Amino acid sequence: MSPVPSGSAAVPRTSTDGGAGPLLRGWREQRRVSQLELALRAGSSARHISFIETGRSRPSEEMVLRLAEHLDVPVRERNALLLAAGYAPRYAETPIDDPSMDALREGMERLIQGYEPYPALVVDARYDVLAANRGVALLLDGVTDRLLVPPLNAMRLTLHPEGLAPRIRNLRTWRDHLLAQMDRQIALRRSEPLRALYEEVAAYPVPDRDAEVDDEPLGPAPHFALPMRIEHEGRVLSFISSISTFNTPMDVTVAELAIETFLPADPATGKYLHALHA
Repeated sequence: MSPVPSGSAAVPRTSTDGGAGPLLRGWREQRRVSQLELALRAGSSARHISFIETGRSRPSEEMVLRLAEHLDVPVRERNALLLAAGYAPRYAETPIDDPSMDALREGMERLIQGYEPYPALVVDARYDVLAANRGVALLLDGVTDRLLVPPLNAMRLTLHPEGLAPRIRNLRTWRDHLLAQMDRQIALRRSEPLRALYEEVAAYPVPDRDAEVDDEPLGPAPHFALPMRIEHEGRVLSFISSISTFNTPMDVTVAELAIETFLPADPATGKYLHALHA
């Protein structure tokens, strides 16, 4: 398998030898924005953007941050741009278990508990599970113990042949969805651990066809979103996943957190979960 999954956009290189200019050009090209369009967004001129990218002009700290904002550069990479331009990083990277994160952790715990009986969990940029509610335990029924040793990884738990995979009725379709999601993240972030995880889970065995293809009684899938259909104690439960992130984060750790919730995709699933919860 190629080091970069097929379909990923080329990610700007991390080298800062040429200053911030080449990095900014890489992000601009990845976003498919012209120098003129970026200049108009940032209140500058195409000539100035060109001078910055070629190293003829050193951008101010404010200009680096403004361009990064309009190019939707991830917070971690904004620090890299600042360093390349000769400035100090603007965004801290606070460990999630730091006392200053107490309020954040407590808020996330309350949030995912509020989704019960529906499964909800918090993951970091590598899809390691940082918190999960009791609804997630229902999905983990039958998963081998070695996959449940912390840190749990959501992608590994889902796609591993000793994880959820054998019980997912539309495994091929759901797997394609998850791999495409990781593919987009790799294109957005420079993360060797994430790339290694992609290569690992993409290599897991997968059936020639989904089990539900020949199983008409399962009913039609909702047209508005792709469901995950999973067996549990002789039933097939259907979930739609939703991912939330923090708005305007000022910390790298917070910027890379995601809260994933699994909502019932049909009335039968919702009724069953509420009955178990009661």
